Amino acid sequence: MKRTDRQLTGLLGAWCATRLVLLLLVLGVLALPGVDVTTDVSVIYRGWYEVLRQGTFPLDDVTWQYPPVAALAMLAPAALPFLSYPHAFFALVCLADLAVLALLGRAGTRPGRSLRGAWTWVAGVPLLGPTVYARYDLMVTAVAVAALLAGARRPRLMGALAAFGALLKVWPALLLAGAARRTWAAAAVTAAGLAALSAAAAPGAFAFLAHQRDRGTEVESLGGLVFHAARHFGWPGQVLLNYGSVEFLGPGVALVSGAAMALTGAALGWLVLWRLRAARPTPHTLADAAFTAVLLFTVTSRVISPQYLVWLVGLAAVCLCLRTSRMTGPAVLLLAACPLTVLEFPVGFEHVVASDTHGVLLLLLRDGLLLAASLVAARTLWRSTAPAASVPSGPRPAPAREPSVR
Repeated sequence: MKRTDRQLTGLLGAWCATRLVLLLLVLGVLALPGVDVTTDVSVIYRGWYEVLRQGTFPLDDVTWQYPPVAALAMLAPAALPFLSYPHAFFALVCLADLAVLALLGRAGTRPGRSLRGAWTWVAGVPLLGPTVYARYDLMVTAVAVAALLAGARRPRLMGALAAFGALLKVWPALLLAGAARRTWAAAAVTAAGLAALSAAAAPGAFAFLAHQRDRGTEVESLGGLVFHAARHFGWPGQVLLNYGSVEFLGPGVALVSGAAMALTGAALGWLVLWRLRAARPTPHTLADAAFTAVLLFTVTSRVISPQYLVWLVGLAAVCLCLRTSRMTGPAVLLLAACPLTVLEFPVGFEHVVASDTHGVLLLLLRDGLLLAASLVAARTLWRSTAPAASVPSGPRPAPAREPSVR
């Protein structure tokens, strides 16, 4: 048996073993301490499914904060009518997980590529615990991974997939950070077409925009650490379920939420500046830029839900498929943050909500690792695409076979 075949067999075996554990957890055969992560599927998603079947979006439900194509993910379990809604949903997420492994495995066997990316995916997902199988974010990540892997050879396909992903859950729009103009054009055309179809299909397709605008500071976010500390000094606010997540409500929350949005705006400005300045695209620029962009926007967000990290694991895996990628350091920091995430949710969420020492320490470590990963990634991306004038003299490398970032 060839070495590559042995590696692929090992990958599949490790995937089967770890995913069996995840399935047993979401099916209730095994249990982790802490809150039940499956109620989002059995109660919230199932409720949206019933509304969507009537031909309308959940207009009166403020927890519906997703773009219109997300309706497809909620309706997808109908394709497996012989299973209950939750069981069908878990099965579909598992299939999406397997599809990502197949994409990364195939990409990793090509010349100049590595199976490090596939191993990153196999190891990273179970480190996040059962939450990744009880949310639809893994499905979105599968679309994003397919888009990035298509990017260098089929830029228009990447644009179409990125647009589809953005109308599933917005963040895949960030995949375009380092993309060529024709990729942006394909994305714009696809997004316009899907938006028009969604608006024509059912009323309320874009009601989610107002719901997102009104969100506050979630307890697991970087900004939430301000209030976790303030509670120990008599801060009079509350921790309540608000807009579908557990948030801080009270004095100063609007200010911290505004600061988070300002930081997100600053991250966008930095990406635009990088894009205008970047002069040395490499075979890994597209994936490295996407990973960095999503890291920056995740860290500066008012909400950092545990399932968000599966986006980052998928993008890190694509980066590590490329032997020349500079994102190994940020990827390691991300993987270190994954087990801390499952420890704070679902295992220790009561400690997080109580702002006790245990909960605050877990969040401080997890969010600190994500912040460090984002800063290292941004610095690395900036330096790796520096203008030729700032690079020490020496032989010029052969032009990279990748779309220009301009």
